[in-house]
Amino acid sequence: MSAKTYEVRTYGCQMNVHDSERLSGLLEDAGYVPAPKDAEGADVVVFNTCAVRENADNRLYGNLGQLAPKKAARPGMQIAVGGCLAQKDRDTIVKKAPWVDVVFGTHNIGKLPVLLERARVQEEAQVEIAESLEAFPSTLPTRRESAYAAWVSISVGCNNTCTFCIVPALRGKEKDRRPGDILAEIEALVDEGVSEITLLGQNVNAYGSDIGDREAFSKLLRACGRIEGLERVRFTSPHPRDFTDDVIAAMAETPNVMPQLHMPLQSGSDTVLKAMRRSYRQERFLGIIEKVRAAMPDAAISTDIIVGFPGETEEDFEQTLHTVRESRFAQAFTFQYSKRPGTPAAEMDGQIPKEVVQARYERLVALQEEISWEENKKQVGRTLEVMVAEGEGRKDDATRRLSGRAPDNRLVHFTRPEEPVRPGDMVTVEITYAAPHHLLAEGPAKAVRRTRAGDAWEKRNAAPAAKPAGVMLGLPTIGAPAPSPAPAAGCGCD
Repeated sequence: MSAKTYEVRTYGCQMNVHDSERLSGLLEDAGYVPAPKDAEGADVVVFNTCAVRENADNRLYGNLGQLAPKKAARPGMQIAVGGCLAQKDRDTIVKKAPWVDVVFGTHNIGKLPVLLERARVQEEAQVEIAESLEAFPSTLPTRRESAYAAWVSISVGCNNTCTFCIVPALRGKEKDRRPGDILAEIEALVDEGVSEITLLGQNVNAYGSDIGDREAFSKLLRACGRIEGLERVRFTSPHPRDFTDDVIAAMAETPNVMPQLHMPLQSGSDTVLKAMRRSYRQERFLGIIEKVRAAMPDAAISTDIIVGFPGETEEDFEQTLHTVRESRFAQAFTFQYSKRPGTPAAEMDGQIPKEVVQARYERLVALQEEISWEENKKQVGRTLEVMVAEGEGRKDDATRRLSGRAPDNRLVHFTRPEEPVRPGDMVTVEITYAAPHHLLAEGPAKAVRRTRAGDAWEKRNAAPAAKPAGVMLGLPTIGAPAPSPAPAAGCGCD
């Protein structure tokens, strides 16, 4: 009898991506195998949902509706819904989509295999939502999609009360991992061939508040610098409130901490920031940018911005444009404000008409596009060491060009070296052209450095086809998180 197949569909932020890696690990640990991409469908389909994005619920129910006839025609097929939307809509999902077999929350993802089996045996839907964290998720088995890059969760939950965000109510208060557990996980990953890790938390630089050490995050960055074989360290997403001078110093003084910072602005208006219940103002934000650039002149800084928050005036929006001009972001993830049920902002007066929000959004995007291109042009002529990436090659010229990430996380397309290279290897190139969203290095590579990470990638791809798409780590107390060579934008809640 062949093993049952599974598919995990992920929506939302880095936390959800990381959780999906754990869900995949749990299912494989229970005997399931990934569904082939060309298959008609999986025996188990898991939706890992987000409650922050606009129309998140409509998207979920639309996808569930598409699966209903497939499930009716396929006896034994199961559908599970987890994540933030499941935590929020626990009582309505099965009512709206009675063909769903399992609903689980953000705090009990480890129960998925048990709930699937219980639903199969009892022939009825299982809804189980834990109200608090049962065990830190990094203790769960994890299926990583990369041999050379990995997420490492250092905390879960959030202690902030931003008026536009429902995440703290769904993921709970911040809970920090012990530093020794984090470092042990990183060392285990490096032993497996990982050379780049991204430290992950809802407000990553608030790390330490739960363990009573206000400098715990900067100490953690410095400790990462002492791990032999760890070439690149990134983190996302910090909160301006907690971005202290010791963190800036640790970034600047720790060679393997990359000169890259993703720090959400949300708005450049003090009035709007106050209404958002953000605990900083424009001057504080710009002061952090100035300090970071003084310590790391080559740092690339990205951000999140919400346009059209309730009560935002044209003057408020102009303050956001001013902050963007002063900050010179390499990239900005911009969002049009949308009401999210359960948030204070949804009940605020002064909701902005859609056409006004759209017009402001377009102005902001045009400004940031101009700045991104100008900042990228400054890279022309520089020599950069690029980590070869997997799955980011140019489709129009796949045989001649490869792609990878510079230390500051900019995407670089470069001429394929004569010497064979693998994802995770390092190629030193000279930048010859800049576009708003990528850099180009045409011409021969200045140097090629084959790495242990490349060896790990090669070993994984030479493995038997039974597990072709991931790397499983089944440590008893240390989980192995998922990869992301390019950290995605924050969900707007950090």
